[in-house]
Amino acid sequence: MSSLGVTGVRSKITTDIGAMVDLVREVTDVPVAVGFGISTPEQTKKMASQSDGAIVGSAIIKIIEKYGKDAPQYVEAYVKEMVDALK
Repeated sequence: MSSLGVTGVRSKITTDIGAMVDLVREVTDVPVAVGFGISTPEQTKKMASQSDGAIVGSAIIKIIEKYGKDAPQYVEAYVKEMVDALK
């Protein structure tokens, strides 16, 4: 988790992700992905640089809520933007 508390979009993530990921890696060798509040390409890139991946959920739900049945094209564009941040 990128922050303590409830899930949802955040403008800033201040948790020491690197330290949290290191603690998890001490007890397991499974990939460690970070989620909770990740919503921008910049956050995605930062979280993935300190772990094995970034998990985005609430931001996608907000797109679906906003666009309804037309959401797939907007979700696709959003996900592409997030993936491009990792390259």
